[in-house]
Amino acid sequence: MHAVNVVFGGLVGAVLWPFRGMSPWAGLVAVSLLTALLMLEVYKLTSDQAAIRRAKDRIKAHLLEMRLYKDDMRVTLSAQAGVLKANLAYLAANLRPLAVMIVPLVLILAQLSVWYDRAPLAPGRETLVKARFETGVDPASLDLALELPPFLEVTSPAVRIADLGEAVWRVRAVGPGSGRLVVRAGSLAFGKAVVAGGDSRTRISALASRGSFGKRVLFPGEPPLPGGGPVRSIEVLYPAAGLPAFGLNVHWLVAYLVLSIALGFALKGVLKVEI
Repeated sequence: MHAVNVVFGGLVGAVLWPFRGMSPWAGLVAVSLLTALLMLEVYKLTSDQAAIRRAKDRIKAHLLEMRLYKDDMRVTLSAQAGVLKANLAYLAANLRPLAVMIVPLVLILAQLSVWYDRAPLAPGRETLVKARFETGVDPASLDLALELPPFLEVTSPAVRIADLGEAVWRVRAVGPGSGRLVVRAGSLAFGKAVVAGGDSRTRISALASRGSFGKRVLFPGEPPLPGGGPVRSIEVLYPAAGLPAFGLNVHWLVAYLVLSIALGFALKGVLKVEI
């Protein structure tokens, strides 16, 4: 899975690279446009375009029939049944392309979250670093230490929470920078990338984990933690990022989905795709 994340991360990063230093909307529009083109092409190749066209034509015909014969109950009921049947045929024709499209779409969303979901720690701001441990490991029994890069400092010692199987440190950013923090459990070391200050649109990995396949898909910013030790994941609680629009902060996921769908419908005629 890490190899897949590296490939998709490289592709998304390459698309966003020309827009560095610009409004975050510029890069998101570019990714949304490419997503719309990709999804339209996948939809065209994996769907039965003739079946979709027939189903839509039947829906239109039955709706027209209901309007023309609205005073004839028998014809109206028959037309309603025809609409339902045509809708089911339309949905069935969409199942295969939707099943195929969901895979690249989830991978793209996961990579975009690394760029748009979180903001770097602001200098002077405090946050938490959480280390979660394997089931059955008591944090109180471990010799724990947190090593930080020069732009971060610890402001409170580790709080060990046995019920949750985690240890929590409070840290403060004392300046801008990027580097790695290290959680030590005895002789074992577990590293994680950390960022403070700088460009608000920076690639940020909130979680490093060696957890389930799902976590490796949804948190693709770093390689999985090494196995054989007590630490299952390390998380830095970064502040949420937003997209400024008319004095409001729009969530990037809403903006991306709206833009991708709108561009898809705008381009379907040009690419001759029946949706």
